[in-house]
Amino acid sequence: MMSAVIALGGSLLRPEIEERHKWLEDISRVIESRSGRNLKIGIVVGGGSPAREGINLIKPIIEDLESLDRVGIAATRFNATIIREVFLKRGIDINSTIPKNIDEAIEIFNRHSVLIMGGTNPGHTTDAVAIRLAISYGASKCIIATNVNKVFEEDPKINPEAKSYNFMTLKELKRIVGPAEHSKAGYSQVVDPIGVDDALSNGLTLNVLDGRDASLIGKCLDGEDFRGTVIQG
Repeated sequence: MMSAVIALGGSLLRPEIEERHKWLEDISRVIESRSGRNLKIGIVVGGGSPAREGINLIKPIIEDLESLDRVGIAATRFNATIIREVFLKRGIDINSTIPKNIDEAIEIFNRHSVLIMGGTNPGHTTDAVAIRLAISYGASKCIIATNVNKVFEEDPKINPEAKSYNFMTLKELKRIVGPAEHSKAGYSQVVDPIGVDDALSNGLTLNVLDGRDASLIGKCLDGEDFRGTVIQG
């Protein structure tokens, strides 16, 4: 059976996102209609606003990066639980508990059509978790669903004229995101540089798209044009 892994950015659940209740219904329909038909889908959810709020709350008291990461990881599992409950309501075959590491996730993934999880250990983001899950499970594709529609040479919010890519190599992406190191809790790049390094080492193709439009995730799962960036080794 084929498998795919999706990194769902926590930004997709932000309070300021319009019609986020509709988005939850849309993403549940996309997953329901494709899971169980010779396709297993793993989903790793980011921390988003709850992670940033929690980290900012304790930063004046605690500066240790691992401690701040643990707060962020708890937020990712909170967000994963929200989505899991929506999927359960729709009758999707999904895990009842949130795994805390890749080995536990794979064991659960073997028993369900859909797996959902959050972060694992301090030192990397959920992008890296999704990429490592895809590599460990032998997934055919890894989708990075975020709040931008493609990979850009520079942050398009800072430079609206920044070059975007339809296709690029993992080495080109590595040049943009920088060295494989984790330097700040709660900070987000288009793809975690630690995850990019893992993808490069294992030849895993990444697909970056605007997850605010759930239909694009469906198109990518179906192998159709999803108007994003395909990143190959």
